[in-house]
Amino acid sequence: MKEQLTAFLEFLRAEQNYSQNTIAAYQNDLGQYLKFVVANILVNNWPDVTDTIVESYVAELRRKAYASSSIARKVAAVKSFSHFLHARGIISADPTKSLESPKVSKRKPQTLTAAEVERLLDSPKHKNSPKNLRDAALLGVLYATGMRVTEVVSLRLAELDLADQQLNCMGKDGHMRNLPLNGNTAALLTVYLERGRPYLAKNGQEIDALFLNHRGQQLTRQGLWLIIKAYARQAKLQTAVTPHTLRHSFAAHKLNDGSNLQEVQQLLGHANISTTQIYTQLEKQKAKAV
Repeated sequence: MKEQLTAFLEFLRAEQNYSQNTIAAYQNDLGQYLKFVVANILVNNWPDVTDTIVESYVAELRRKAYASSSIARKVAAVKSFSHFLHARGIISADPTKSLESPKVSKRKPQTLTAAEVERLLDSPKHKNSPKNLRDAALLGVLYATGMRVTEVVSLRLAELDLADQQLNCMGKDGHMRNLPLNGNTAALLTVYLERGRPYLAKNGQEIDALFLNHRGQQLTRQGLWLIIKAYARQAKLQTAVTPHTLRHSFAAHKLNDGSNLQEVQQLLGHANISTTQIYTQLEKQKAKAV
């Protein structure tokens, strides 16, 4: 059964051109599904998996109190995999054909106030260590550009243009977008490149990633999350802060400062403007509350 799962993941990579992060998520979710089927149901072939077994798996996820969004994602992975097996003739009937995905209530984006953002961005500046210089530049870039976590950690040195104060960002859709930097963020990046990054690079390794970890390797998504969590705690922020919180705050503040919806859509790299409109609604709700 693992062979078919491996073939499906390769299909996502080679034919669907899914990102490595998306494939990793599918691998994790479907690995959990496979473990349930083999260990709990004692099934050893995909053609023996019935709709009742799939429903039992979903019931098990609910029993373990997974969030509705997590269940919806795992169900979507199982459905995609079953469609693949059916299309390849490995199973004669799709056991997920009548399976409905759980309804997920859309949560409002969590944003920080301008004052809270300032406290967060100032947190690394109490020291001039290479790590703190990196973190000050990193947080500055996140808020100044609204970039996604993966986009930030994937930045290459060649994609930074300090002369024109902009970053060239490769989005998840494969399209490049030019993101302007404000003078303060450009200055933080300049200091990081001169006095921070050279000390983080280890043993003369020629790593072209813009942001490096303490081992001299490209900063990871998890590493970035831990950095933000630490500084949010240091800044004594009451709001739960994630890397995406700065992206949400960037968009909401841009709209509040007079930027139009299309401009913010382009900066965020949203394919559909309806995704960007949620920030307009959020600002209207806040204004009404005030």
